[in-house]
Amino acid sequence: MPKNVFKHSFSLLHIDYVKLNHKWNFNNVISPYYRLYYIDEGLGTISTNSEKIILEPGYLYLIPSFTICNLNCEEYLSQYFIQFFEESPDGISLFNQNRNVIKLAANETDIILIQKMLQGNPGRGINRSDNPKEYEKEAFYKEYRSLNDTMKTHLKFENQGILLLLISRFLNDKNFKQNAPQSTPSKILDSMSYIQLHLDKNLTVAELAQRVNQNQDYFSKQFQLHTGQRPLNYIHEKKIERAQYLIATTTKSLLEIALDTGFSNLPHFSKIFKQIVSLTPGEYRNKNDFYLNN
Repeated sequence: MPKNVFKHSFSLLHIDYVKLNHKWNFNNVISPYYRLYYIDEGLGTISTNSEKIILEPGYLYLIPSFTICNLNCEEYLSQYFIQFFEESPDGISLFNQNRNVIKLAANETDIILIQKMLQGNPGRGINRSDNPKEYEKEAFYKEYRSLNDTMKTHLKFENQGILLLLISRFLNDKNFKQNAPQSTPSKILDSMSYIQLHLDKNLTVAELAQRVNQNQDYFSKQFQLHTGQRPLNYIHEKKIERAQYLIATTTKSLLEIALDTGFSNLPHFSKIFKQIVSLTPGEYRNKNDFYLNN
């Protein structure tokens, strides 16, 4: 396995066992954290623009961060769920090229690991009012970080180990497609990292090409060949991912977030945001306020 896989680490946000009904019905869910479900009873669905996936007993489901989807239960659904953040030195997600919901059959070890994690982390469910106006989300995320910081060392290792084991199951799934590191030129990898680390700047394709001493047209063709995206589209996508995270975890104004992600004005930021997320920044903030607690 490539060494760079191990640069990724994961930290717990929530874990719980819940019984859901028709009130569990949310559209355009996009979160800066991962969701992992294990269903033991009932039925539900996860739908995206391209597919509808049945939530059914005996299966695991992984929703990578920034994956847009709809969550629905018509009658009854009981699930174990884990919500967790991903951290990596360059900010590039393990699922950077795989923003899709992945389903696979659970085995006995998966269930034991999830139940052990739940037992070792009591009180880490979502126990808040349904009214988003009653709390500040910035304080909410500070609380989760505080809980992780004060956790006993052995439990930190145990949580990290369980998350890695559970995630590893999805890396072997046929739906996970990862470019072999050696197939992507170092100049393209360097440019991807540079973009991720400078999202607060007004990045241009000309600047990126100049950094790696390549003709702009040649650089653009190589970038698209190895990433599947034009450089400018990739820049915008990463900036909007950062913006989504800031909207979800801070109380900054939309203008502040636009400036923090390298946009010179709010209208341009809003236009690009809607192109990528299919919602305006304001609509995204309102929806995120509503479903974050559920």
